[in-house]
Amino acid sequence: MTFGERLHQLRIRKSLSLQQVATATGISKAHVWNLEKDLANNPSVDLVIKLAELFRVRVADLVGEDPEAEQEEPEMVAMFRDLKKLDVRDRDTIRVLMEQLRKRQEETN
Repeated sequence: MTFGERLHQLRIRKSLSLQQVATATGISKAHVWNLEKDLANNPSVDLVIKLAELFRVRVADLVGEDPEAEQEEPEMVAMFRDLKKLDVRDRDTIRVLMEQLRKRQEETN
């Protein structure tokens, strides 16, 4: 689920309008809409914190970085648990590998 989809889902669940979210966070209604439609990328940390406070969720839940979230694939959760058990050198090795894979993916897109 994307950031925009989570934001939209939270807004609907709280029965808030685009304008209400905009007013509460100090941004425009159009910007809220663009965020929900994933047309605006990389919202500021300040904005993400304001949104998390408004919806009473953790920042990690809002941005989709909670490996324990129920919508995560069980294999991903297991991989995260395994990663936490590794020593720093091994985690660094995996980080470098992931960066290389991400670059390769960006080059093919």
